[in-house]
Amino acid sequence: MDSTLTIADSIAKLKAKVGGVDLPAGLQDKLSEIFAQLEINARSEETFWTYYQSVSKYLDWIISLPWNNRSQDILDLRFAKEKLDENHYGLGEVKERILEYISVLSLQKTRSPDIVPRAPILLFVGLVGTGKTTMAKSIADVMGRKLIRIPFGGLGDPLYLRGQSRLHSEAEPGAIIRDLSQCQTRNPVILLDEIDRVADDALNTIMGVLVELLDPEQNARFTDHYLDYPFDLSEAFFVATCNNTNRIATAVMDRLEVIQMPSYTDEEKIAIGRDYLLPKALKDSGLTADDLKISDNIWLNIVRPLGFDAGVRTLKRNIEGLCRKTAALILTGSKQIVVDESNIKKYLPQW
Repeated sequence: MDSTLTIADSIAKLKAKVGGVDLPAGLQDKLSEIFAQLEINARSEETFWTYYQSVSKYLDWIISLPWNNRSQDILDLRFAKEKLDENHYGLGEVKERILEYISVLSLQKTRSPDIVPRAPILLFVGLVGTGKTTMAKSIADVMGRKLIRIPFGGLGDPLYLRGQSRLHSEAEPGAIIRDLSQCQTRNPVILLDEIDRVADDALNTIMGVLVELLDPEQNARFTDHYLDYPFDLSEAFFVATCNNTNRIATAVMDRLEVIQMPSYTDEEKIAIGRDYLLPKALKDSGLTADDLKISDNIWLNIVRPLGFDAGVRTLKRNIEGLCRKTAALILTGSKQIVVDESNIKKYLPQW
């Protein structure tokens, strides 16, 4: 008798858990079937508790998802342009594409509020260090959206993206659903990073998942194996990155707007280092502009002390190294560090 009461109370507790959550009608029907099955399992206490734990875990995931939550877009073109220029030097085509989309969103909001706008699906192609990932972060920043980053480098199992069926005891949702649960908004910027670097033996299956994610006609009903119910991703802003497109399936490429991220010239790198990277590195190191002075005629040495580099990662590391050395010298009594032709070899790696 007591056991029956415990089981009944447990079922009531699960029903109460989802009772106050606004869920899609189809999902409500699915949960009704699950509760009916739970009550059937109540005839055997041993099987009931095993099934109960599985259902409880499933419901926790269901109620954690942002079925109806959206972040409020910032649709201020002036703010967006200033922020993009503040974070990135050059890259005019990329910035223009983002500003165009914000313009469309703004017009739709005022003139056609019933239309659900579809974001462009961008693919940034470029060498390492050319700003692909940081540009995706800036898109989220200027639009006031959350950012989800899903790394594809070395990915060898499509279940990482799609989740595993609840029939498996240790099953859980895939990365898409897990990250949506954490960011708590259905319209984030989703960064699919390095989609050309998946494992060879999983390339075809992962490309198949990407088609579903990136196709506007399919991603409104993206189905994770664990949830076994579609989640609408049509309001997400997808950004993918790769070094080259040789290993990306044609079906995926057909759904992407390719934007080439150019390699930087030495002159551009000098401007980026002087105006963007150095002020940030000084701040991060607890220094001021008076603590470290860099002579204008040695910036080329800082840009390429060990040869050509298409991106700015080496430049960033060099500047951060200068700031660390400066911080150490300031703490040992130096008043100001001036880096010029006479001492540059002390501060930078050489052949």
